[in-house]
Amino acid sequence: MQQQIAVITLGIAELARSKRFYIDGFGWKPIFETEEIAFYQMNGMVLATWLAAALAADSGQAGKSPGAFSLAHNVTGNEAVQPLLDQLVSAGGSLLRPADAPPHGGFRGYVADPDGHAWEIAWNPSWPIDAVGHVTFGI
Repeated sequence: MQQQIAVITLGIAELARSKRFYIDGFGWKPIFETEEIAFYQMNGMVLATWLAAALAADSGQAGKSPGAFSLAHNVTGNEAVQPLLDQLVSAGGSLLRPADAPPHGGFRGYVADPDGHAWEIAWNPSWPIDAVGHVTFGI
């Protein structure tokens, strides 16, 4: 079977607040939106933010919450981590962990979107990013 993810959908409380974080924070643009969902075209997949109640009803997960997880956005250099964390916080995010150098190398920090979804903002010198933004796993 092909290893791929087509869409990641995050449950959100308020679309306008979520859009401010993703548009003003990351600089992303929705490719389609309604009153309850926004889609962002990524490099090879789609990220969706959907009102949590509608997502829960659609998936049959009403009353349940997901386990711990985080999403990651890699940048091309360690000097890009802190400015992006700052930009995301100013766009409505919450700083979860200040930028620092983890034991395995690189540089990273964590921010939560307005709905509490954790995003790692990271630079890893062993994970190259190509011209279209594709990250390759490296050791």
